[in-house]
Formats: sequence, structure tokens, C-alpha cells
Amino acid sequence: MRVRRSAVLLSLAAVLLLGATVVVVVAAFRQPQVADGSTPAIGTVEAAPTADLPAVSSPAIGALFAEGSHYCTASVVHSGQGDVLLTAAHCIHDGEGGGYLTGITFAPGYHDGIAPFGYWTVSDELVAPGWIASSDPDLDVGFARAHQAGTTKSLESLVGANTLATGTGFSQAITLTGYPDDSEVPAVCENTTSQQDTYQLKVDCAGFPTGTSGGPWVTRQDPKTKLGTVIGVIGGFEYGGDTADTSYSSYFDTDVQALYRQTTARA
Repeated sequence: MRVRRSAVLLSLAAVLLLGATVVVVVAAFRQPQVADGSTPAIGTVEAAPTADLPAVSSPAIGALFAEGSHYCTASVVHSGQGDVLLTAAHCIHDGEGGGYLTGITFAPGYHDGIAPFGYWTVSDELVAPGWIASSDPDLDVGFARAHQAGTTKSLESLVGANTLATGTGFSQAITLTGYPDDSEVPAVCENTTSQQDTYQLKVDCAGFPTGTSGGPWVTRQDPKTKLGTVIGVIGGFEYGGDTADTSYSSYFDTDVQALYRQTTARA
């Protein structure tokens, strides 16, 4: 099993226990909903104009850094506070036997060694109890908040945000984005998802190796803003996949919706 993390992050974390029992909760799938219960809608907040933006992806997507190196991917999701990040649970918490990681920063729109919006401190990480207890691959989704000292504007007002949706089904045309450990630019791919398991999505996209965990699965992406509705992140089964050509995601359902609401409810 090749966990999509770099060695520098693993030095910070306890080794995940093997053979953890996966708890499957049977629930009926619902109609698509965004986190606030309304109909899914495309995010419309555009990034502030700048000459240092990557041409291939949204500035709302960026790289997570620890000890000076990027190791995972995260993205901004719409919230009233404008500071909420979405990533894979294993990018911010070690799962069974471990704890939350510290010293993480987020660089939205990162490319070629350039952080056009600077580095943002990651805090208030939150993952599901089932991930903490047993590294449940069906709950490999995490949220956090981002702030930057001396910045008065919210992160979302600067880079835009995708809209979070749950209960969208298994077959969706998506744009997949992630930062490989060995690359200074994001990998981007478009394809259609399918069902891997009861609570797992699958997509075939070449070029998504270690480091792309947490990369968002975005539907109905606006060609101008490159924002849309996020329905998954690289993670879940095999921590996102044992090969660079096939990626997985935990299915976004009521557990993910509850995590999002708990994150936005924090003062």
C-alpha cells in the first residue's frame, strides 16, 4: 500500500496500524445537497487579479506544506467565514493510534515555487470520529481553517471557493486536480467517476502519484473561474490509490455534511 504522503510528513506522524476494522454504516443515499441544505450551485467568487496564477487550475486549489515541502493538496470550500479548507483526513490526521498533525501551511494557487497569495496557517483541523478510531477509508475526508497574519481579507475573497455538495451519486464528469510530490505544478485531468464500493468513488486519471491526496473532484467547473461543485477528494480506498493512474474518494454523504457544519460552527 502506497500512502499518498511524503517522507517528510511521515516523520511527524505515528505509523498507522494495519488491519483496522472498517465500520460500514448503511444509509440511504439522498438527493444532491450543498452543505447548507440547498441545491448545489457553482461557486462564483473570482480570484483577485494577479500575474502569478497557474494557468491550468483554480487558485482556490493549493498545496499543503510541512517542514518546507509540499506533501498533500487542499482546496477552499465556500463558507460564511471564507476560510474553510477541504482535504483528505489522512493529510491532517494519522488515523487510528495517531493524532492531528501540526505545523501545516496552505499555499493557494501554488506553482513553480511561487505562492501568489502567500502561505496560510492551517488550524482547527477536523475529521470524523470513525477516522480517528479505525482509519475508516469511507471517512477519509477532513476540514480545516486557514488564516494569515496581517491579512484583513478572507481567503475565499482572494482566491474564490468551490461549493461543497453531498449525495450526488457515483457517475459524474469531474475535473481532478492535485500536486504530485515531485512536481511544482498541479496535475489536472478530466474524466467521469464510477462506483468503487458502497461508499467509494473511482476515477481513471494518469499522473496522480504521492502528494495528490486531498485533491478536489470538481463537477460543472466554470471555464472562466475554474470553480464548481466539489463532490470528492483523493483519498479513501488505499489512501487514494496504489497506482498513479487510478484515484479514489470517500463518498460525500451526511457524515461529510456534518463535519462541514461542525467546522463552520466553530468560533
